[in-house]
Amino acid sequence: MSRTPKDPELSRRLSRRNVLGVAAGATAATLLSGAAAQAASPGHGHGKDHGHGHGNGHGKGRAVLPLGRLGIQLYSLRDKVSTLGFAPVFSELEKYGYDEIEFAGYTQGSAGAITLAQLKRLAKDHGLNPIGSHVNYYDDNNPGAYSFAQNLTQVLDDAEALGLKHIGTASGPFRYGDTVDGWKRAAEDFNTYGAAARKRGMKFYQHNHAEEFSFATDKPKVRLYDVLLAETDPDLVYLEMDIYWAFCAQFRFGKRVDGTPAPFNPIDYVLKQPDRYPLFHVKDGTRNDAARDGYDMTDVGDGDIDYKNFLSRVTARTDRGRTYHHWQTEHDNPVESLAFARKSSEHLHSLRESRCGD
Repeated sequence: MSRTPKDPELSRRLSRRNVLGVAAGATAATLLSGAAAQAASPGHGHGKDHGHGHGNGHGKGRAVLPLGRLGIQLYSLRDKVSTLGFAPVFSELEKYGYDEIEFAGYTQGSAGAITLAQLKRLAKDHGLNPIGSHVNYYDDNNPGAYSFAQNLTQVLDDAEALGLKHIGTASGPFRYGDTVDGWKRAAEDFNTYGAAARKRGMKFYQHNHAEEFSFATDKPKVRLYDVLLAETDPDLVYLEMDIYWAFCAQFRFGKRVDGTPAPFNPIDYVLKQPDRYPLFHVKDGTRNDAARDGYDMTDVGDGDIDYKNFLSRVTARTDRGRTYHHWQTEHDNPVESLAFARKSSEHLHSLRESRCGD
């Protein structure tokens, strides 16, 4: 159903997977034939080839993407999960060469009920490793909320049942406001969750949006993200950098409120403390200085974020770089979610590091 990947290494892996012949794949093929045909059509390829390096990593050389470390945030496929269920979606991800999945909820919506044990088994059957999950940080108006603050034990029980190695939140640390002291209190919460997760053999993590890089209202020269890093224990609290939102933050918060320059490069945070970033969200955007965020979100490979450079530098910097980090593709609102998943995998697998003399 999907196009044969240009990456020989990926092709070998997919050939091996096809030999396994997971029975659920036949059902998925029937359900998804229309969508997958659209995803595989020639008109849905990578698109742009930019002269600044973003599209110049194809061809010979070592793959930029480490083997076995490509995942997808299932929020990007929520439309297909809710209408078809996890099984057909996982079947497609297997065909597209994905290794891992990150959850954004454990139900199938209107597609029917599923237990955690069934979900874990289904992922395994399709060669997908559940690597992490997003859970709300807090809901102080609802003591029964499924969140870290209100039901930490249940959140960790479920993560443990799924065999997750990471459990985190995409909620910003704004529970107590946007002051330095407010973020110090949030950091204390995160340290508590991290300690509890560590006892279960898991890592607690926080996923950023752009606003984490804004400035404290009481100390406008202090970047809130720096407070989070300084006040959380690096052995208990980890970060999942959403690369797209970090670049949007670079655009939005490159100056303080008074207009004085405060430039930063997202990758510098990672290179300074690479072990604090086991997970990344790989989403793309085309530069648009007229937009609030400075970018318009698009499919991975169609935008202006130089992932060849980003992945190469991060994996070269970390002692365990080729195996330590996990790269999750994502698009908040893709035009066609399965086409997005296929294109993203194909693009990232095709990137090659430059060789000396190239």
